Amino acid sequence: MSRKGILYVVATPIGNLGDMSARAVEVLSEVDLIAAEDTRHSLPLLRHFDISTPCIAYHEHNERQLSPDLIRRLQGGESIALICDAGTPLISDPGYHLVCQARQADCQVIPIPGPNALICALSAAGLPTHRFMFEGFLPAKPAMRRRRLEMLCKETATLVFYESTHRVLESLLDMKEILGPDRRAVIAREMTKIHETIHGASLAQLYQWVSDQKEQQKGEIVIIVHGAMASTTDDNIAEYQRILGILLEEMPLKQAVSIAVRITGAKRNLLYDLAVQLDKT
Repeated sequence: MSRKGILYVVATPIGNLGDMSARAVEVLSEVDLIAAEDTRHSLPLLRHFDISTPCIAYHEHNERQLSPDLIRRLQGGESIALICDAGTPLISDPGYHLVCQARQADCQVIPIPGPNALICALSAAGLPTHRFMFEGFLPAKPAMRRRRLEMLCKETATLVFYESTHRVLESLLDMKEILGPDRRAVIAREMTKIHETIHGASLAQLYQWVSDQKEQQKGEIVIIVHGAMASTTDDNIAEYQRILGILLEEMPLKQAVSIAVRITGAKRNLLYDLAVQLDKT
């Protein structure tokens, strides 16, 4: 029985070519075929690293049609690398059908990790990272976009969105009105590129800032929004007390409160009062 090929899911730079890993260059140089979201976009990158592997276009409009043929090539022993225009494939980019079918066909799928805009932005945003929800792009139609935001209004996890240049103001306005003008948020634009910007403020302030500065409406945009504050039901209070009780056994009160705020997303004043009560007992 012939040995099956390997499907490599390869991350590429989101702006700075220095972020291309040596492993990614090696894999792209050695596979039999590269399936690229847009060959016109990827060929300059491949030429920069002296990679001459044959490429085909594999994007959202043809992935269902091309995937069966690529699976047959994998089953025939060829190895294929999947890349998108920038960053990690499948994260708001094509590739799901190919990876899913490859695994169903018992072909080996190996990720080659690297840059990713949402993780890059989240790591520098200064918002809670212990729980986050990636929403990708919000719906383009205003009514559907607002409905989706209403569904997320009480979500306590940090929310991460991608947004296009021509809808960023509309989305920020909807977020301000639905999630609340005082909700803390960060816009991260053109990550790793020359005009990289990371700016945090309330949603009301952020909307005004982007509205006033037209250059902040251009490029690749990530919007990160603080999750909703947890409601103070009896169950929540009991959970806060449990977490604080564990922390107070190991550290001073103020440090325990600070860590509890990061874990729960609850208001500092509430957790401080609970900690004081626990400390007394």
